[in-house]
Amino acid sequence: MGKNQQIVFNPVAAPVFWWLLLCAIVIYGMILLGGVTRLTDSGLSMVDWKPIMGVIPPLSQADWQEMFLKYQQYPEYKKTNFQMTLSEFKPIFMYEYLHRVLGRIIGLIFFVPLIIFSVRRQIPSALMPRLYGLFVLGGLQGLLGWYMVKSGLVDDPNVSQYRLTSHLGMAILIYSIIIWTLFDLGTDHKHIVSPGIKRTSLLLSALIFLMILSGGLVAGTRAGIPFPTWPLMGETFIPKEIYTLNPIWLSAFEDMATIQFNHRIFAYVLTVLITGFVVMILKSNVPPFMKYSAVLFLAILILQVVLGISTLLLYIPIPVAAGHQIVAVALLSISLFLSHCCLHKRKLVMTPVAYGETKSHL
Repeated sequence: MGKNQQIVFNPVAAPVFWWLLLCAIVIYGMILLGGVTRLTDSGLSMVDWKPIMGVIPPLSQADWQEMFLKYQQYPEYKKTNFQMTLSEFKPIFMYEYLHRVLGRIIGLIFFVPLIIFSVRRQIPSALMPRLYGLFVLGGLQGLLGWYMVKSGLVDDPNVSQYRLTSHLGMAILIYSIIIWTLFDLGTDHKHIVSPGIKRTSLLLSALIFLMILSGGLVAGTRAGIPFPTWPLMGETFIPKEIYTLNPIWLSAFEDMATIQFNHRIFAYVLTVLITGFVVMILKSNVPPFMKYSAVLFLAILILQVVLGISTLLLYIPIPVAAGHQIVAVALLSISLFLSHCCLHKRKLVMTPVAYGETKSHL
């Protein structure tokens, strides 16, 4: 690590840092579990929302039978899974159940320490609005999740791709704010990078976020199914099926061929831009840790590309597709770290003070 780069901890600040790190790790796991829930078509197995009583799983055969009977009243069973047995229902129910319970656990992991640290004045005042804003976003994320599920409980046994993508985007936003806060707490960047590197780093972070949303549309419409080939889509690079809806812009959100094509093109563009950015970093006068991070950035990109292609060619196997989603979040994480490094302005750094007080510098 360069001499102008330091990791700053003190007896007061350290618990806040580790608490937020735990939150980030658990949310990362939540994103993975959410992806698996979608890939296993488990999201519509719980047909009601009970924020309090919903933490109690079926404990007896009678409880399971009651849950299964409820499920049988809705379109997914009637139109798609009408031959499903109780034993086949249990696994998909548990995926959705665990997803919801983990969401409640995350709320407790975040809210209880937030109150304790606030009362003990271990959180700098400059950080308080951001943390309480995150708690509000977390509550809205829970509501958005149920709003998404409700879209598949009416006539069409598929959740809205708009609501699914919004739900995914909110999760990624919350995660990104938390890890950015971790960078604020743990680092003090005093080096200077060129304006070109700074602009490119911020652009890449934004594009990767949009790329993840594009993946949400792919998942929400099952757009990976029609063309399980690469590099061509069927027999051509640009299939004739794209952009056929009226109005034409609707194709980008509702047509499976167009959504998959856009996702591929987005991936190609990002691959070129990230590779160029890494070369730019390696050739520039930046601290060594930034160059190491850039190499890691490229390595994660290569892994993500391999997983994406494999997901298509192997016809969307759950482990590979889940890995593709979660590595995308890892790619965003390293991109955000490099973006943070490029903003050389002194960030939120807490200096050692007496217990119960915290000074912050912005």
